[in-house]
Amino acid sequence: MAKARSQYRCSECRHVTAKWVGRCPECGTWGTVDEVAVLATAAGAAQRTIVPTTPAVPISSIDPARTRHFPTGVTELDRVLGGGVVPGSVSLLAGDPGVGKSTLLLEVVHRWAQAGRRALYVSGEESAGQIRMRAERTGCSHDEVFLAAESDVHTVLGHIDAVQPSLVVVDSVQTMTAGDTDGVVGGVTQVRAVTAALTAAAKSTGVALVLVGHVTKDGAIAGPRSLEHLVDVVLHFEGDRNSALRMVRGVKNRFGAADEVGCFLLHEDGIEGVADPSGLFLDERPNPVPGTAVTVALDGKRPLIGEVQALLAFRPENAAPRRAVSGVDSSRAAMIAAVLERRANLKVSATDIYLSTVGGMRLTDPSADLAVAVAMASAYADMPMPTTTVVIGEVGLAGDLRRVTGMDRRLAEAARLGFTTALVPVGCGTVPRGLRAIESATIADALRSMLSLTKSPYDKVVTQLRREGSSNDLDAMDNKWL
Repeated sequence: MAKARSQYRCSECRHVTAKWVGRCPECGTWGTVDEVAVLATAAGAAQRTIVPTTPAVPISSIDPARTRHFPTGVTELDRVLGGGVVPGSVSLLAGDPGVGKSTLLLEVVHRWAQAGRRALYVSGEESAGQIRMRAERTGCSHDEVFLAAESDVHTVLGHIDAVQPSLVVVDSVQTMTAGDTDGVVGGVTQVRAVTAALTAAAKSTGVALVLVGHVTKDGAIAGPRSLEHLVDVVLHFEGDRNSALRMVRGVKNRFGAADEVGCFLLHEDGIEGVADPSGLFLDERPNPVPGTAVTVALDGKRPLIGEVQALLAFRPENAAPRRAVSGVDSSRAAMIAAVLERRANLKVSATDIYLSTVGGMRLTDPSADLAVAVAMASAYADMPMPTTTVVIGEVGLAGDLRRVTGMDRRLAEAARLGFTTALVPVGCGTVPRGLRAIESATIADALRSMLSLTKSPYDKVVTQLRREGSSNDLDAMDNKWL
């Protein structure tokens, strides 16, 4: 005969203790240790075999069409999902408050209904009237979209049985409660119980389920870490409040690639996908300007054009230098400035350095190192790079240039957008037609190549100075380079 005994298990690392503690002794996380009941087999009790309700079948006999993707109608979201949602799947969409999660999912259920399928939108944060107002404002009203303002998970399951939808959105999982489970609303125990109940309903009925999740101050999904293991797809919705650009980034996907990125623009009338977001990160101008360089970054599998801008200002003597960086890692920018000083003989330490990216883009890819270096050198020498040139490469502490992954896709994207010259490390691979690759082994070689690209305007200035007899200005210009 089996009798019950109690254990205490951490929901983060699954560490088991004999008594309750406020902080897990294994991973050090607070408030994640919960009591669980374990059946202990009494001594001498005979083990019994449980007959399965459904027999095991050969994997080849299972129809793959039962788990095919159904497009949501939002192209950028379908890209991240791998083609759409799968019946019986559970997806988790997490993001900061106000980033546009509800607006995006309201657009999803609207497109779903337009395709002749029924959708149910459940909100535990807003009333049905508030959701109706947003639907009117964004043009997402449809008779096949059903609304329910509920916070009890068992009532939500009743709505699913009554409406019989093929897509259910729950906004949000932290506001749902399970009456038969202890714990506060949004706590570890409640969130796990709600997710488990909704997941079981999705698997048994074949309904595609989308859960909205909150994030903490450090950007992690609120609730237990194991919540990500209970669902099939985890998406992060990112965006800056000062910018209209939003990105949906795949973190986990059991039905497709987990490194895709979807781009959106959020405005007053709703949200729209951006199929070609590269133009959002370029500062379009008719003439080249010193201190700018264009690169191609890879966000997941997606190549994105980005522009780095640099401004160098000579500071008063004995004044502490200023370093202001936006969109680029500050420590990496400082490293590149040191490499320019030591390996290319550019005295940038005597200047204030201001670095920024266009459009609020964050360049965390090491392939942007060379673009940062070229932008700083261009600002230092006051010589603009041609607007048809892209710069791609990683800079090492020894001044060497290293190849980066996905160079073929980066160069193909640059050629597609009309760039004609690429400043890259040695061994860049296949170069698309219409694009000329200038390979450099070191940062000093890259700056010499940059000087050759700016030779035409440089020669014009030199010719003009020689005509005016300004030899001192000419010598000063020459001394700026290597």
